[in-house]
Amino acid sequence: MATQLVEVEFKGNRRAFFQWAGDEPPALRAAVIVTVERGEDLGRVHSTGELAEKRKAGTSHGKASPAELPRVVRLATPNEVDRAVRLRADEHAVRKAAIEFARELKLDLKISDTEWQWDRRKLTCYFTAEERVDFRELVRRLEKRFSTRVHMWHIGVRDEARRLDGIGRCGRQYCSSSWLPELRPVKSSTAKDQRLSTLNPAQISGTCGRLMCCLRHEHEFYVQQRKRFPKEGKIITTAVGEEKVVSNDIFRDQVTLRTAEGEHRTIPLAQLRSETSGVVPAEEEALAASGALLSLQRAARQVEEIEEIEEVEGEGKGERIEEVEDTEGEDEAPSADDPGAPATGEGEGAVTGEPRRRRRRGRRGGRRGRGGEPGSGPSTPPSS
Repeated sequence: MATQLVEVEFKGNRRAFFQWAGDEPPALRAAVIVTVERGEDLGRVHSTGELAEKRKAGTSHGKASPAELPRVVRLATPNEVDRAVRLRADEHAVRKAAIEFARELKLDLKISDTEWQWDRRKLTCYFTAEERVDFRELVRRLEKRFSTRVHMWHIGVRDEARRLDGIGRCGRQYCSSSWLPELRPVKSSTAKDQRLSTLNPAQISGTCGRLMCCLRHEHEFYVQQRKRFPKEGKIITTAVGEEKVVSNDIFRDQVTLRTAEGEHRTIPLAQLRSETSGVVPAEEEALAASGALLSLQRAARQVEEIEEIEEVEGEGKGERIEEVEDTEGEDEAPSADDPGAPATGEGEGAVTGEPRRRRRRGRRGGRRGRGGEPGSGPSTPPSS
């Protein structure tokens, strides 16, 4: 019996991958019972076959083999589906009770959503918080009230928007809720590459207050398309004479040029290529140059890694190496043994344990160190 990959969707647009034992995959939107960490849960089939493989490749679990994934137990019966519907209706009262307990305990957190596991062996409370919260007493009260194991899940604002869903400024459903397989950080440089103004962040931010997810998805298209055009501001020689590239329209494949006399004209990119032999590269040449550039960048990174390893090995020759905390993350990671730290989760604010440490390459001995004399080797940095 063949084993196939199936993507199953749960409440709040939460999706996971499972293995299905059967020659034919289940139908889309079919209710299935799956195995989870503690018992069983009910979800609906979101994708199968090649589409599921493609979506799985775009997540952090892309390299996991089907044998390592949990399995789909069976198709759900109508009675089991009705039981799940009753649980969804009860979750509103559960969230209301959790909010009341949090207010009584004066906890600085926001209960975004609650979710029952299908077999009622676990209750998950999704919350957002700016700082660490000691929610142990809240968990005790909830477990006493509902007689089940309660799991607090700290999520970020992006994950909160994904769970609650909504309509974006484009008039369509959130990308994170509709088709994105996994949320990833978006940098402001992606907006600059797309010629979007970063002076007003509200114009390029979503409902969650962060940069829109579509910026990252569309970034590769803009980068590849602009490689086919001449750089803006460059002076090229055409059939008219010397002209300056004013702007490029990557959607209509048009280029706006300006002569020395100030006359403007807009021509197709193909016509510009015919007028300037070798100045504007063809699409194939641009893509080939892009691949060569990536190869050079990879080789440069490998050389830097080798040089760094050699210098670290030469620590005894006067090199100073100091350990510093990696603060590149968006949120400070709480200590794993802190009883009040938020529970581990998928979101941007999820706990990742102790802060990672990296090595920073210092200066060679023989140069003037911080607070030391020339050739004195390592020295203690002055206290701030």
